Amino acid sequence: MRRFLCLALIGSCVSSLSASDWPNWRGPHGNGVAQGDAFPTAWSDSNVVWRFELDGVGASTPAVFDGQIFVTTTRRNTNLLTCLDMGGKQLWSSELGTSWEGKQGKDGTGANPSPVVDGSHVFVYFKSGDFGCFNLNGKKVWSLNVFKEFAEVTTESLWWDLGTSPVLTSDAVVVTMMHSGPSYLAAFDRKTGKLKWKHDRQTDAPREAAQSYTTPVVTRNPSGKEVIVVTGADYVTAHDAADGTELWRVGSLNPDHNEYFRSISSSVASDGIVVAPYARGGTLTAIRMGGAGNVTDSHVAWTNQDTSADVPTPTIANGRVFVLRDTKRTRGTVDCLDLATGKTIWSGQLPQHRSTYRASPVYAGGNLYLARQDGTIFVVDATGDEFKVVAENRVVAEHTIATPVLIDGHVLVRTQDSLYLIGS
Repeated sequence: MRRFLCLALIGSCVSSLSASDWPNWRGPHGNGVAQGDAFPTAWSDSNVVWRFELDGVGASTPAVFDGQIFVTTTRRNTNLLTCLDMGGKQLWSSELGTSWEGKQGKDGTGANPSPVVDGSHVFVYFKSGDFGCFNLNGKKVWSLNVFKEFAEVTTESLWWDLGTSPVLTSDAVVVTMMHSGPSYLAAFDRKTGKLKWKHDRQTDAPREAAQSYTTPVVTRNPSGKEVIVVTGADYVTAHDAADGTELWRVGSLNPDHNEYFRSISSSVASDGIVVAPYARGGTLTAIRMGGAGNVTDSHVAWTNQDTSADVPTPTIANGRVFVLRDTKRTRGTVDCLDLATGKTIWSGQLPQHRSTYRASPVYAGGNLYLARQDGTIFVVDATGDEFKVVAENRVVAEHTIATPVLIDGHVLVRTQDSLYLIGS
């Protein structure tokens, strides 16, 4: 009998998760922190437990629950959800709608959004607008096309590919759309797919700055209310998870109205603080959750203009914020900041390379795992007071933009074409 996983919000019932579960893109706590301590740090070909060649291509991070791995791809004009066991054997594959291909070469696919699992169902979302729910045996429970549901919106209005992933609240699965047009967040009943609410998200962001590829954060504010934090279109907004009502906002994060400040790197929340990267890797803003209305003057804890990320989402662990920089000038710089003050604890430079970083850092067993586009994974000490590279691993020599998954003493790596499981 399957274990029941309560994901009223990411991390709210973490005691029911095991070290072998990774239910969504940013892990069991929603902040890029793995459970458990014993993970491999250095490996070679002999540590590859198995490699599975995927049917089709994609860039989504796999979700893992109760010994099952869920991964999305597109193949021959079809959206696919594939399930493997931990031995690397395919259990099933299910189709959902007609796929749209990516615009960004190897970095953009029709399967960029990552699946999310609630313990009995897995939810998937594709660039084509196809959005659906499957049980853990691969049977489709419900499906809809978001763009047909809301006819005024389509990802063709985005300059690049759909990047946002669905997230779970206590009773709904939520998706967002922020583009140069009517933007919104919408919640659907997890059991039926029926629309529960839709909230229009309005800002004054100009041109491409109105476009966002970020994933929302589901958390609780200081009073215990379940909230959805959305970053993009020059603002950070918090919404009541029950009906989508906006509770507070911070911004503009783009005071000079730069027309091209589209946002890719998502916010991360921990200890009552939301950390928001912005300005194409130019600023990092920490916000104390709470208040009402425009709380820019009262709730911004700090702003750091010396570090940020354009694509990788930061990680928060043990009162520290870890930022992997990826802009042309700062590519491969890793910064460790104090969460309370924003002050730099240490900063270091990974080896220079023509490849950049799209995957987000993961904290596991006291180390950071940082995946470069060419498949190299660096392991950096995250507990000390100075920058220290523990290992450089170049086994998976394939195009890699999905975030590594750290589960049960293993590293699960998704490349554009394959899945690898790496052990000690």
